Amino acid sequence: MAADLVIIGAGGFGRETLDVVEAINAAAPEPVWNVVGVVDDAPSATNLQRLEARQTSYFGTVADLIAWAHRPSYVVGIGSPSVRRTLVERLDAAGLDAATLIHPAATLGSAVEVGSGTVICAGARVTTNITLGRHVHLNPNVTVGHDTTLSDFVSVNPAASISGDCTVGPGVLVGVGAVVLNQLTVGAGAVVGGAACVVRDVPGGAVVKGVPAR
Repeated sequence: MAADLVIIGAGGFGRETLDVVEAINAAAPEPVWNVVGVVDDAPSATNLQRLEARQTSYFGTVADLIAWAHRPSYVVGIGSPSVRRTLVERLDAAGLDAATLIHPAATLGSAVEVGSGTVICAGARVTTNITLGRHVHLNPNVTVGHDTTLSDFVSVNPAASISGDCTVGPGVLVGVGAVVLNQLTVGAGAVVGGAACVVRDVPGGAVVKGVPAR
């Protein structure tokens, strides 16, 4: 029997997460997940229309989910690492369990560890001896090289590449098409701008952009 699942976030990544769920169900002999609905504290009218068009229910707010006697699994489909962390703290305290979603068109190599709540989209390439923490987002066509660790609540946006032997701290956001070169560390809470090329370690909390990233 398919397990009940709630998606947190009606925005773009929330709906991309729905695509991942649909692909998982389509590839399995029987559906793995039953999407109860989407939770969002302040959905836009446009996003509600987009949910309706794909016949997905709007469930209500996070408070509504926490107050519900039923305890479905959840996944947070919100790109902001800090917002994601805040929501996860509330949901975990309420006793809900996080689902882990891996698109069947993603590839994972040997000795890969994936933390709970992580979402890996189509086209992502994760090679060997890699650790992904809790609630990590790998957007479409991301690559993560060998012997790399992505800590909790990291977001890697589409077509970005993290090279081998890297350490990416908690809550880091790596922008669209950015590159982090080999053997580098990106400190907790840092932001790497879109299309940036990181050639040296990035301190925690820093915002870097450009080629080379500064």
